[in-house]
Amino acid sequence: MPKVLVIVPFALDEEGVNNRRAQQKAVKLGPDIEFDYKPVTAGPASFMSPHDWALMEVAIWEAGMSAQEDGYDAVCIDTMSDSGMAPLRSMLDIPVIAPGKASMLFALMLGNRFGVLAQWDAALPRYHKAVQEYGLAAHCAAVESFDSPPDFSALLGGKEDTVFPKMKAAAERAIEKGAEVICLGSTTMHQAAVFLAETLPVPVINPGPLTYKLAETVLGLGLTHSRKAFPAPLSPKPAMLRAMLKAAAGTEDAE
Repeated sequence: MPKVLVIVPFALDEEGVNNRRAQQKAVKLGPDIEFDYKPVTAGPASFMSPHDWALMEVAIWEAGMSAQEDGYDAVCIDTMSDSGMAPLRSMLDIPVIAPGKASMLFALMLGNRFGVLAQWDAALPRYHKAVQEYGLAAHCAAVESFDSPPDFSALLGGKEDTVFPKMKAAAERAIEKGAEVICLGSTTMHQAAVFLAETLPVPVINPGPLTYKLAETVLGLGLTHSRKAFPAPLSPKPAMLRAMLKAAAGTEDAE
């Protein structure tokens, strides 16, 4: 049975990880595939600046670099930033799937222009950066914030009455600007996916479940990433990475 490692981008407790695991309920998968969830050893407390982006890249890289030797057949990264994807693809032969670029490209299979929902204004620079780097600016109608500070552990649980309507209003603004498909801008928004899909006139991409289905599909097709695009390191430094994150975790425990 194929095994997929899902890397949770924050150092969460079991309850926080279970809130991420709940994404599996939103996608139909075959009976012969298994998903394990692993939080990073240490990383940023938030994700709103280049400082945080750099820490997240290293944190996810370290968390997934032993996946192949640990017996996993694929890796899914549970953040729309695609953090850690490129260095993990460099180190691993197994497929490494991340939802950011995948969600936007999948949206373009369903429409000509997409909109992205951002949690709050502080997250906007990251989305604009991703859209530009992926060369998709011409296809992005809007990135709209619904102005609700994120909770990376509890996510949107218990906020159905207060936050879901704000998400719908933000999506409607994106649609007014030409979006024909809406991408949830974070896997932390998955609890609102059904509500938005039922109340909006356009398709809604739920990024985490998309990666699970893509991992199943890529494995079924016998594919993985190109070594031309992601060359292997000439001198891998896994011990250095482990030491860095172990030291970081010790520092956070001391605080």
